[in-house]
Amino acid sequence: MASHRRLALALLACTQFLLILDTAIINVAVPSIGAELGISPSGLSWVANAYLITFGGLLLFSGRAADLFGRRKLFAAGLAVLVPASLAGALADGAAWLITARAVQGVGAALAAASAFALLLTLFADGPERHKALGIFAAMAGAGGAAGTVLGGVLTSWLGWRSTFALNVVVGVVLIACTWRVLPEAREEGGGRGFDISGALTVTGGLGLLAYALVNAGEAGWTAATTLVPAALAVLLLVAFAVIESRVAQPLVPLKVLGRPTLRLANVLGGLAQMALFPMFFLVSLYMQAVLGFEPVAGGLGLLPLSLVVVVVAGATDRFIGRFGLRTVMAAGFVLIAAGLAWLSALSAHGSFTDDVLAPSIVLGVGLPLAAVTTNVAATMDAGTDEVGLASGLINTSQQIGSVLGLAVLTAVASARTGTSDGPVALTSGFQAAFLVAAAISAVAALLSLTLRTPAAVPPAPAVESVAEGASG
Repeated sequence: MASHRRLALALLACTQFLLILDTAIINVAVPSIGAELGISPSGLSWVANAYLITFGGLLLFSGRAADLFGRRKLFAAGLAVLVPASLAGALADGAAWLITARAVQGVGAALAAASAFALLLTLFADGPERHKALGIFAAMAGAGGAAGTVLGGVLTSWLGWRSTFALNVVVGVVLIACTWRVLPEAREEGGGRGFDISGALTVTGGLGLLAYALVNAGEAGWTAATTLVPAALAVLLLVAFAVIESRVAQPLVPLKVLGRPTLRLANVLGGLAQMALFPMFFLVSLYMQAVLGFEPVAGGLGLLPLSLVVVVVAGATDRFIGRFGLRTVMAAGFVLIAAGLAWLSALSAHGSFTDDVLAPSIVLGVGLPLAAVTTNVAATMDAGTDEVGLASGLINTSQQIGSVLGLAVLTAVASARTGTSDGPVALTSGFQAAFLVAAAISAVAALLSLTLRTPAAVPPAPAVESVAEGASG
C-alpha cells in the first residue's frame, strides 16, 4: 500500500472504531445515566434505541448520496453532525434532551459509516489489497466493541457517564481535522444531478419505521399495536420505494443492482451474521455480571480475549481468502460461529469464566472476522465505479437491521425462558436458549454460504484523484 493510502485507511479505520465504540460504550453507562437523570427503565432503552433507529434508517440513503455528492464531503458532514450531537449528550439534563442527542448522533454515524466504507472501496482495488484493508476495518470494529465495553466501565466509574459522550467530541474533532488532508474526493461522474428525492424519503422512512418496530418488539411484544402499526407502515413505504425505483429515470437504488445474486446473498448473510452475533456481546456481558458476579469493568475485560482474537485473525483473512477461496473461508467462518454459540448454550449457573466464556469466545473470535470480511468482500466485489457507496450502504443496512432484529428476537427468547425469576439458574436457562437459537441462525448462514457464486469478472478499481488533488477539491 502506498503511504497516502495507509494514512487514509488509518483514518477510516479509526472512524469505524469510534462508531462501534459509541454503540458499545453507552450500554455500560446506561445505569448511571438513569440514576442521575431520573430516567425510567423504558426511557433508558431509548437512549440506545434512538441511535439505532436513525443509524439503520439512513444508511442506504447515505451510501447513495455519497456516490452522487462526494464521499469525502458526506464523511466530513457525518462527523460534523456527530461531534455537536455528542457534546449535546454530554450536557443533557433530562430524558428528552439526551434521547434527541442520541438520535442526531445516529444521523451523523450513518453519514460517516456509509461514506467511510465507500471511500475504502474506492481506494483499494478488488483483490488482495482490498481484502487486507477490509480485514483491518473488521479488526478495528472488533477492537471498538471491546474498548467500548471496557472504556464504558472505566470512564463511568472514574469520570462519570458524561465523559463517554465527551470522548466522541475529542476524537471526532481530530478526525475532522485530518479528513481534508488525508482523504481523496470521489464521486460518480455527474454526481449531484437528478437525485431521487421520493425514493430517498420512502426508503429512509421505511427502514426507520422497520428499525423502530423491531426495537419496540423487544419491549412491547411482537403482537402489540405499537409494533404492528409501524411494521405495516414500513412495509407500505418499502413497497412504494420499489415502485418508485422501477419508474424514475435516475433511481436511488437501481433495481438491477438488487438482482445480482452475489450481492443479494452477501447482504442476507451479513444480516444473519449480525443477527446471531450482536446480541451475543450483550448476553455474555449480562451472564458475567448477573450470574458470575463480575463488576462492570471486569465484565468488559472478559470480552477482551474475543476481541483480540478478532483483531489478529481479521488481519490475516486476506491470506486465507487468497489460499482457500472466498466461499470456503466464508463457510468456515459461519461454521465456527455456530460452534462457538452452541458451546455458549451449555453455560452453567455455577460455571466459571475460563470454562464457560473464554473457550467458546476464542472460537467465536476466529469465526467472526472470517465471516465479516468475506461477506463485505462479496457484497462489494461487483460494484461499479458509480456504485461503491450504494453497495456499502446496502451491506451496512443489512447488518444494522440484522443487529436490531437479533437483539429483539434473542432477548425475547431469553426472557420467555427466564420468566419472572431473576435467579442465576433461571437467567442462565434464558441465555442458553438464546445462544442455541443464535447457533441455528449461524448454521443456516453456513449452508447458504456454500451456494455463493462469485462473478466471472470483477470491474477494475474506481479511479480516484490523488490525495493532493482530492484535498484541494
